[in-house]
Amino acid sequence: MSDQIKFIVDNLNKEPFRKNYNLITFDSLEPMQLLQVLNDVLAEIDPKQVVDIREEMPEQTAKRMLSLLGILKYKPPGNAADMSTFRQGLVIGSKPVIYPVLHWLLQRTSELKKRAYLARFLIKLEVPSEFLQDETVADTNKQYEDLMEAFKTLHKECEQLKTSGFSTAEIRRDISAMEEEKDQLIKRVERLKKRVEAVQNHQRMLKIARQLRVEKEREEFLAQQKQEQKNQLFHAVQRLQRIQNQLKSMRHAAADATPESLMKRLEEEIKFNSYMVTEKFPKELENKKKELHFLQKVVSEPAMGHSDLLELESKINEINTQINQLIEKKMMRNEPIEGKLSLYRQQASIISRKKEAKAEELQEAKEKLANLEREVSVKTSQTREFDGTEVLKGDEQTIEEKRGISGYSYTQEELERVSALKSEVDEMKGRTLDDMSEMVKKLNSLVSEKKSALAPIIKELRQLRQKCQELTQECDEKKSQYDSCAAGLESNRSKLEQEVRGLREECLQEESRYHYINCMIKNLEVQLRRATDEMKAYVSSDQQEKRKAIREQYTKNIAEQENLGKKLREKQKAVRESHGPNMKQAKMWHDFEQLMECKKQCFLKQQTQTSIGQVIQEGGEDRLIL
Repeated sequence: MSDQIKFIVDNLNKEPFRKNYNLITFDSLEPMQLLQVLNDVLAEIDPKQVVDIREEMPEQTAKRMLSLLGILKYKPPGNAADMSTFRQGLVIGSKPVIYPVLHWLLQRTSELKKRAYLARFLIKLEVPSEFLQDETVADTNKQYEDLMEAFKTLHKECEQLKTSGFSTAEIRRDISAMEEEKDQLIKRVERLKKRVEAVQNHQRMLKIARQLRVEKEREEFLAQQKQEQKNQLFHAVQRLQRIQNQLKSMRHAAADATPESLMKRLEEEIKFNSYMVTEKFPKELENKKKELHFLQKVVSEPAMGHSDLLELESKINEINTQINQLIEKKMMRNEPIEGKLSLYRQQASIISRKKEAKAEELQEAKEKLANLEREVSVKTSQTREFDGTEVLKGDEQTIEEKRGISGYSYTQEELERVSALKSEVDEMKGRTLDDMSEMVKKLNSLVSEKKSALAPIIKELRQLRQKCQELTQECDEKKSQYDSCAAGLESNRSKLEQEVRGLREECLQEESRYHYINCMIKNLEVQLRRATDEMKAYVSSDQQEKRKAIREQYTKNIAEQENLGKKLREKQKAVRESHGPNMKQAKMWHDFEQLMECKKQCFLKQQTQTSIGQVIQEGGEDRLIL
């Protein structure tokens, strides 16, 4: 929680909020002030939220904030049962509710700004189906949806241009480079004009050259048109052949099929297509979106160095270690219910993977069949271009291989076999169409019967829907009343909690004061008891008891101290009286020491002077001492 508050305070002190908070001042904000801070952050994301909440009803504030948080796709912590607690906390400005919202908003402010901007244009206004029966309303709704799609396209193009990497500086450099090239080309044209002017009939030659250039451009344009028309013709022929093949296959299938088999085949195709649309394609799309988001995130991040890679590797190793620890804990618990669930999950995942594999195989088979059909159509068109309608047989197989249409003979034989069966198919087709018409009549009659049977139920259902709408409206009104009442009760409860907290603190203070007074009373009782014992011992006639009395002891100690003080005073007096003679005697001794030291020095000096200039004989030699 402290890290969360620190993050909120740091971001609120930055641009564009500049709140100048610290952890203490922010944590001491009143609920109304905290709601105003939340509203300021929401107003930065969506400018339409700029409101002074003191001038707005609490229910309107909560409804407005909840609506915007729903648009921004904020999910409160906890389950769906905590939504009422979240609403109440938002109404009263509860810190455990407001802090996570502020943390979530400040983490992704730029992303939420974009989401709020897009929500103004992309949140579709649902029109009831009964109103869409009106042509004017239906046309207006269609125009509204078309404009929404156009806005999506334009916004996507705008985002692509923003992320394309082009900048104004680069465009200016390109423009300046193109202007330089233009100046160079103008100078080159001027030089060529000067060279041409010296030639005879240069005007006529320029005119002819201009006509030649125009004709060449026209030739290129016609060649391009011819190529486009060839391509269009080729695609049209391929489409015609593909449609013919589909028609043949449908006729062949219709000739051998019954209505039940057709319905079964259609149901299988619907199931396969619904699986592809509802399960496979959304998963692939979600994976692609995640991959794209990851790649965009990687591109937007700065280049990573070796230290960053080492740090990421260490984090990955730590996460892997935690995963292994969790797996070991789970294995140590060895819960049987969890084991059964894991077995069922494993079987479900295996079945899902098999289903996806079969769907991919079927899709590949369809693509392969389409490729083969296109290849057959190309071979057929090539054969028609080379030999018209003639069919190659026998020894002319080598010519097929040389011309790149090997296998055409076999295809032609198959076509002949199919044409031989055509008559039988036509006969069966007539019977099948009659059967199908009869079945259609039966189905129509069955549908009309079902409609007539369902008419009263539908009428009753409409009444029930109307009643459901009324009950829903009443439920919403009751719910709003309940929320407002709950908010009032919550505020009263918070006040009562504060009063109870104050009374508890007062009770604790009184209890501590009671214990202090109780201790003081016990101390006074002890002192009173000692005083009573002392009084008893003092008035007692027994001398032994009197000696135990504190007064007697203190009296004895006082007498001893007085005697000691008297002796010390006498000693002090004697010291004072003998201080003068003692100091004089000490001075005399000091002078005596100085006199003796002076005699010593004189004696030594005299001894040194008497030895100078004497001749000493030692070892048969004479030595003069100076």
